[in-house]
Amino acid sequence: MRIKPLPPESMNDEVRYVHEEIAKLVGSSQSLVKMMDENGALLGPFAPMLHYPHFGIPALSFLRTLDTRATLDKRVREVVILTVGAAYDARFELYAHQITASAVGLPANTIATLVAGGHPHNLNEQENIAHIIAHALVSGHTIHDSTYHQAIEILGKDGVAELYFLIAGYCMIAIILNGFDMPAPCAFPNGSI
Repeated sequence: MRIKPLPPESMNDEVRYVHEEIAKLVGSSQSLVKMMDENGALLGPFAPMLHYPHFGIPALSFLRTLDTRATLDKRVREVVILTVGAAYDARFELYAHQITASAVGLPANTIATLVAGGHPHNLNEQENIAHIIAHALVSGHTIHDSTYHQAIEILGKDGVAELYFLIAGYCMIAIILNGFDMPAPCAFPNGSI
């Protein structure tokens, strides 16, 4: 870890406000995931974002929009996020989203395959095309016309656009996590996902 999580009492008013807003959001949406340390400091990508608020706050605004304007099914989103996290080996992203994927009903064997960088065979049509596109983009490939048109048929134009921005957002998170070497908490709740 190249930076330490910021205790709330060490923040100026602007950063403290952002910290409190994030804490409220993650407390309700990701309550199963350990997002704060014993001092109340946010973990994962939030620590670097709060250390560098001139970059982090706009990034958080974009990421928040990905959540508040989401139309893709939660399982589709988790397939995408785990695909991105595995491509980057982003430890905190994989930790948090294995738990979230399990909570939204993805089977354990699907989660394990995604985390290992594989292609699960039990995905539904939407999950499958989202995984194919996410895998292609994080591998540095262009989405060819046949794949794009199939995705439009399955997800619609707006769904495909949302998919691209979701992939980009979680690539950004993975890069921040890896660049600052942000670890995942040591263990999953109750020893499993």
